[in-house]
Amino acid sequence: MARRVFLERRTYRRNRLQDAAKLLPVLGMFLFFGPVFILTGDSGEGGATAGWLVYFLGVWLALIIVTAMLAAALERNTPRDPDLPGGR
Repeated sequence: MARRVFLERRTYRRNRLQDAAKLLPVLGMFLFFGPVFILTGDSGEGGATAGWLVYFLGVWLALIIVTAMLAAALERNTPRDPDLPGGR
């Protein structure tokens, strides 16, 4: 019978945060390039380009904020090593 592996809460949380950090570029790629493949009809609107620019800048800003939050959370959950300079 397979034995269940128990991970400490801090280790489990750190592993999930690392997984989220690894998947963030994939999410960004889908958010950036997904709408490019959606066919939108030429409605002749002059503001269509401005809308796309706002979308891309919004996605870019959101990815920066989420990355900063993940980095801060990973920093808090990383164990300190007293032998290294600066405690890392």
